[in-house]
Amino acid sequence: MQDISDLIKEAKPLYHKRKKQRRIIKSALAGVACLFLVFVNMPSFYIGDDFYNPYIDMEYDNYQESYVENLGLPVDDYGLLLVS
Repeated sequence: MQDISDLIKEAKPLYHKRKKQRRIIKSALAGVACLFLVFVNMPSFYIGDDFYNPYIDMEYDNYQESYVENLGLPVDDYGLLLVS
C-alpha cells in the first residue's frame, strides 16, 4: 500500500502540470479561432473608402456601361475598346 501511495505522490505534480498545459493550449487555440472568425466575417475592415474600385461601381451603378467606358476610354456600340 505504501508503494502505491509513494507512486501517486510522485506522479501528482506531473499530472497537474500536464493538465494545466493542456488547458492553456486549448484556451489559446480557442482565442485564435475566435480572432479568425472575427476577421473572416468582417470584410468591411479591409475594404475602406480609401481606395477606388471600379469593379464595385460597375457592379452596383452602371449595368449598361462597360468597364472601359467607365475609365473614360472611347468605346464602340458594344462597349468594347475602340481602336482607330
